[in-house]
Parts: sequence; structure tokens; C-alpha cells
Amino acid sequence: MNKLISILLGLLIFTSFSKLFAQNTLGTITYSEGTYEGYTLFTSMTETYLINNCGEVINQWTSSFNPGNAVYLLEDGSLLRACKTEDTSINFGGTGGRIEKYNWEGVLTWSFNYSAENYRQHHDIYPMPNGNVLMLTVDVLTEETAIQLGRNPEEIIDGEIYNEMIIELEPTGINSANIVWEWSFKDHLIQDFDATKENYGVVSENPQLLDFNFLGNLSGINNWLHVNSIQYNENFDQIVLSSRHLNEIYIIDHSTTTAEASSHLGGNSNKGGDFLYRWGNPQSYNQGTAEDQILFGQHYPHWIDEGLTDQGKLILFNNGFGRSPSYSEIFVIDTPVDENGNYTYEPDSAYGPVDPFHTYTNPSDPVNFFSRILSSAQRLPNGNTLICDGDSGYFFEINENHETVWEYINPSSSNGILTEGDDPHEFPNMVFRAVKYSPDYAAFENINLTPGNPIELDFESVDCSQLSIPDHSVSDVVIYPNPTSNVINISAISTIDKIELFNSLGQRLLVTNSTQQISISKFKPGFYFIKVYASNGSKTFKVIKE
Repeated sequence: MNKLISILLGLLIFTSFSKLFAQNTLGTITYSEGTYEGYTLFTSMTETYLINNCGEVINQWTSSFNPGNAVYLLEDGSLLRACKTEDTSINFGGTGGRIEKYNWEGVLTWSFNYSAENYRQHHDIYPMPNGNVLMLTVDVLTEETAIQLGRNPEEIIDGEIYNEMIIELEPTGINSANIVWEWSFKDHLIQDFDATKENYGVVSENPQLLDFNFLGNLSGINNWLHVNSIQYNENFDQIVLSSRHLNEIYIIDHSTTTAEASSHLGGNSNKGGDFLYRWGNPQSYNQGTAEDQILFGQHYPHWIDEGLTDQGKLILFNNGFGRSPSYSEIFVIDTPVDENGNYTYEPDSAYGPVDPFHTYTNPSDPVNFFSRILSSAQRLPNGNTLICDGDSGYFFEINENHETVWEYINPSSSNGILTEGDDPHEFPNMVFRAVKYSPDYAAFENINLTPGNPIELDFESVDCSQLSIPDHSVSDVVIYPNPTSNVINISAISTIDKIELFNSLGQRLLVTNSTQQISISKFKPGFYFIKVYASNGSKTFKVIKE
């Protein structure tokens, strides 16, 4: 792909310049003005990478396990990662079995295995504000238990049913944890098949419960729910879940005790563990038909952070799997919720809204944007949206006008690290989720963020740190020493009017009229830029702080 890339560092300071990524097929493909300047985290095979917008590695963590699947960079600089163990007793797409925590230097500081013949961690985890970890798990219901819960015996083709659970862990020691809270789908089922069972009822009148005999478009396989995401809202103390196979999202209360979470009443708001809200496929509770289905194999529903565009709304990647034609979308959903986390529902109807608040599809041809599995979308501080097309290992960032300003193709595949020039379509390079972190994120405080090489081999050398310089730049300015740990001396024949210091993202840190010396001792190690303004122009220098 021959693409002209406008690489901009310091969007508010410098004018843009252009570089040609000659025949780039991997790593950063497009980097244009308006890209949000942050660091993108993703995991691939046994490696987890944090990269800048140029695709250069800021940090890398190595595990002995492939992903299982989620990964998070914590505020203390630690990495929290789900891992896929070799257990095969419970095995479907997204199974894991283990959680690991590494410090910034890559040292394993905590791990916890949760995998046995009848239970297993899978897909997602979530780091709680109090240091605990929410973990998405599956456990096995025997055929006898499933029938007792009202499942039609003809819809149990595997001789068992997988029940989905949320477990909250309190890490202890270096490889153990206490289970401090639980929530389970099996406690919130309804069915209209067997009137002799306790949970028999009218499905359409109980949208707060899950119909145990609604199977979507699937037969009665054991993995009937396939929950692929768990995310948390601290303001409401609520959890949102995503069921790929039932094409629905669910919100539940987390303020309950475990006992209350298994009941239909309880908790601080008398909510119990039943659904507070659901959306995407109203036929699942007999309040719609197949024509009303909106979600198709969706991933990563989560609340947009405060301070960002559309704060408080849900954003998700709607994969579009199972419809014709197949194409993906990004949805922003304005849920009917008040300031206290209470959701509005009108009896004998579907949960609102009828349509998403905002939708993104490929502007030129919707079917050209499709990820059958995996994937994510994230709203960024500048209003842009980072999108991960998971089954292609393709990340791209769009602005508010749906224009693509950044593109990246994962060079890490099941066949090893790819070489620039390889066709990424020939190698599996899938990514579960990609998340971009702001430069002021707490994890980066006092951390050396000097970038290394890109991930791909034989990469095209591109000076992404170059800053634009006016046509008539001064030529008599000299700075020294470089590298330095303390001061920078400036020498020039011309009259110096002003000196500015910027970090690697173009953020101005210092401005002075001094013509001889500036101190950088208080700044963390890394590279910086000094721009010297003189009577006959200006000149920019890259300096390294040791």
C-alpha cells in the first residue's frame, strides 16, 4: 500500500509535514493530522505491546501463555492479562484459565489459575478501583440440573449446558486470591416450557429474567450464551455483559452481597441480581421479532468515560455476524437511565432506545468493514474513536467526521513476527481488543517512554519524531551537551528571542527568553525537542534526557 502519511507531533504547536511509507503492509500505515497522541495497548500470542502512533514499541511484556483474552494497563504501570492455559475439558473460542500481573519491567508479580474439569475463566477480566479483579467464568450444568431449571431436554445436544458467572477476586500472595463476590446467570432464569419447575412464568412479563429456552439461531449447544465481555461503571456500581450468541447486552447491579445477587430482590437499591437493563434483541423476551434484532455477535460494550464526547453512554462494536449482508458497525447507545442508575422500562414493550444514538459504518461501502469475531471501539479524549477490527489485526482511528486519521496492522502472527512486505491477509494476526492510553495516564508518570523499533521485521525507517521547521531556519544555533541529565546550553550568533521545550508528543513544557541555558532536570528520562526562535528564523533540536 502506497500511502502519503501526514505525521504530526504537537498538533497545537507545529504545522504538519508528510512522509511516504513506501509499500508498507504492516505496522503504521496512516498517521495524519488529527490523530490522538497516545499509546496503544494490545496482546498477540505470548506478547503484549504498548506502541506509539508510529508503531514503535514503548514497552513489551512476555508471557508463557497465549491470550485468554483481555489485557489492561493499570495506573501503577502494571499489566493485568488473561491467559489461555492448556486445559481442554472446557474449550471454546475465548477460553483462558489464568490471570497474570506483571510490573512495568516485565516481572510476574501475581498469577491466579481458574480452570478445572467443570469451570474456567474466559474472555474478559476487569480491574476494579479497589484492587480486586472481576473475572468472567463458565461452569458446567449437568443435563439433570439443566432440566430441573426448565430447559427443554431436546435442546441439550451436548449432554450439558455452560452457565456463565462473574467472580470477584481479591488477590492475595503471589498466586492466590479470595473470592469475595459472585453473580450467576442460572439464578436469573425463566421458562415457559415446564410448569412443574419453580422458575416457570410468562417470559414477556419478566424482561428482568433470561428465557432458558431462547437459543437465538443456535441449536442447544452447551456454549449457548458465549458472554465475551465484562465492563464496570464505578459511578453506578453496575456491570455490563455481552452475550454473543443471544445478541444482547445486559446490565446488572454490583452493590449487592453474593446472597442478594442470587435473589430477585435485595441490595442497596432493592434491585437484587436480576437484569436492570437489556438491549439488542427483544425477541429474546418475547417483545419483538427477528426484524427487531439490532445486535449481531457484538463485543466490548462499555460506558464512555466522563469528560469525553457522549460521556455516560454505551459504546460497542456490533460485529454484524449472522445477518446478510455481513458488515460491522460502531454503536453509541443512549440508555434510558437517570442520574442514580435507574433504568426506565415500559411494560409490554422492548427496552429503549429503538435505535442507536450514533452509528459508524464504512462511509464508502459498509460491507468493506466486517470483523466476524473479536473487536472493540473506544472513544478518545479529542472526540476520535479508536476501532479494532479484531479478526484482521487492523486498528484504525476515525475523527468526528468519520475520516480515517490513523491505521495500523498487527505484525505479530501465529507464524511469528511478520516482515515488512508480507501480506497480512495470509497470516493469522487476530487481536481481541486494542485500547489507547492518554500521555497523562498515571502509569506513565516518571517512566522512560523512549520508543524502540517497530514490531515488524525489516521495517521501513521513518523519522516519526521529526518536527516541521520553517523554510528560513537559523543555521548558527548549537546546543550541548546532548544527551544530558541536567542542563542544556544554547549558543548562537543570532539574537535569540524565545526557547520552547516540548515532549515527544508535542506538548509544550517550558518557554523562556533565556539565551544561554535551560534546565531539564525535573523531567523524566526520554527524548524532548527544543525549538529556538531567532531574529532570522527558528530551529528545532531533538535532545535526550538521561
